[in-house]
Amino acid sequence: MKKLFIIFTLFLITLFTFVQKTCAEEMYKFTSANIDTSNSMIVLTAQDTETGTVLPEVKLVKMENPSRAYFDLDSSIITFPKQDWTFNSGHIKQIKINQFSINPNKVRVVMYYDNDFDPDSIKFLKFKNNVIIKFKNGTTCDNPYFHNTYRDEHSSSSDFYEYLTVTTPIPVQNQDNIAAQIQEAFNTQVEQAMAKKELKLNTKYYLNKITPRQNGVLLNGFGAVTIERPMILYNPTRIVYDLPNTLVDMGIRNKEYRINETETVKIGQFSVNKARIVITTDAVKDYIPIYSSDNQSLIIANYKKTNNSTLYNTVSNAVAYNKEKINDLTTSMIWKFDTPIVHGVDRYKDKIIIYLYNVSKYNDANFKSAAANSVFSESTVDLMPKTGLKLTIPLEQDAIASTYLGADGKSLKITVKEVKKKPAVAAATKPAPAVILNPSSTTPVTTSTVKKVVIDAGHGGTDAGAIGGGTYEKDITLDVAKRVEDLLKKSGFAVLMTRPNDAYVSLQDRVAMSENYNPDIFVSIHVNSSVRPEITGVETHYYHQESMTLAQTVHSSLASAVDSPNRGLFKSKFYVINHTTAPAILVEIGFISNSAERAQLVGEKRKQATAKAIADGVKNYFKQYR
Repeated sequence: MKKLFIIFTLFLITLFTFVQKTCAEEMYKFTSANIDTSNSMIVLTAQDTETGTVLPEVKLVKMENPSRAYFDLDSSIITFPKQDWTFNSGHIKQIKINQFSINPNKVRVVMYYDNDFDPDSIKFLKFKNNVIIKFKNGTTCDNPYFHNTYRDEHSSSSDFYEYLTVTTPIPVQNQDNIAAQIQEAFNTQVEQAMAKKELKLNTKYYLNKITPRQNGVLLNGFGAVTIERPMILYNPTRIVYDLPNTLVDMGIRNKEYRINETETVKIGQFSVNKARIVITTDAVKDYIPIYSSDNQSLIIANYKKTNNSTLYNTVSNAVAYNKEKINDLTTSMIWKFDTPIVHGVDRYKDKIIIYLYNVSKYNDANFKSAAANSVFSESTVDLMPKTGLKLTIPLEQDAIASTYLGADGKSLKITVKEVKKKPAVAAATKPAPAVILNPSSTTPVTTSTVKKVVIDAGHGGTDAGAIGGGTYEKDITLDVAKRVEDLLKKSGFAVLMTRPNDAYVSLQDRVAMSENYNPDIFVSIHVNSSVRPEITGVETHYYHQESMTLAQTVHSSLASAVDSPNRGLFKSKFYVINHTTAPAILVEIGFISNSAERAQLVGEKRKQATAKAIADGVKNYFKQYR
């Protein structure tokens, strides 16, 4: 009897499954749900479908006690576990996504929010196979949103990560019993036990694949990728790209890939929310980032050796141009196209070049009319061989440029923040000579005046600093500082040493000396120590935001030149870097508390390599940013 019951039950399951598949309605099958807190949106990704009714049918239902709203997506199923996200900041406090019903198939999204949040600001959009729910106030433009593809800044208020509490179902055990099989076949909704997990949320881009090509490298991921202004390092010659708000998959971190016989690429997690790509090549001036039309993938390639026709499948035309004055110093220009574009960005000291690879036509008169009386008025557009346009925008030396791609790939925004104008002087001054982006390692510092640097050797005199194995920190820092001084002076810098010998100088006096000297930058050199003798490595500290670029540049040089773990950047309130006016950093060149590293720190090879790395970092900083 029991065997007969099992056979009958399995027959019912098979029959029901067949009928369900035969009579199934056309549905949205959502394969993933992602929350992008930086752009205040939920993105539900679906498989290809011809159904077009999901958005017109969406209706937002508002409720109180607690303040919340929900909407249902009809003819839809989720193929992932139900989601329960709890946020520690922002107006949206909690979001739940689950399969509300089967037959009819309905997905429900519930949002809990602050009492002062206006649910009428929520917008529903469809982009390709994505359903996008936006929470930001304001009207919706033609494109769901613009995403920053390139920026000059190496730090921004948009850089962040946050902690997110994710609640996920605990898998049901014993799925081999008959009751569980029936329940699964009929998709019966039962209350499941849930587990909570604290995650660190990076909200922009997840990079999970790297593919070397003959003259570049293809990067794939999901989200939206941003590239910062590249840095050039030497010995060996290499170009460094940072990707803010990016998480790198563990499987591809810190592995070296070969581009060709002479060039390699490596990618790593530089900080908790920033990826770093290092390409070792002699052609550093020829590598540029090239963005796909959906901004999901990125090619960093030698543009002189790239076959442009392989970058796109469809040809586009520019159809409209308009500019917008954001404030007294900042202006944006938007180009609109009839199909999605593929574009590249090349930044020089005095200009930015936008390569529009698949754009064949534009209206020169309309563009010049839109650009008139703005920072874009001197821009030029040139035809590239076969297909494509090259937009060149001249810029002042310290101007800040950014580019943004519309979510549909059919709009490109270029934003320029001009230099704050200084008061006019009676006598005309000679303009500073132009500085190229990637000068060779032998090129002298090109400036209108000699750059002034303060080198601060930590401790001294009666203040020995950290002590390890009979070695004093003050002796190592003074030796390395003198070597840095010598290297910088040979390169044409003016250098002030806060202590040129083994003398005690108070922190207040070091700051006073720097302020009286009025330097361009301040660099303090120290040796680290720890109660854990196994710890080794180099680290760089900064405090004021304007010092971050200096810290990144010098630390990149130090971490790549010294054979010691890279402990990264730290925002620290050390007295000398907190109270100096100029951009200021404090470099910890190793651990005196580790016997092996201490032996290196007192050796000629390590001291000279450290000094050269710091000096090279300083020179790179002035070449690229000052």
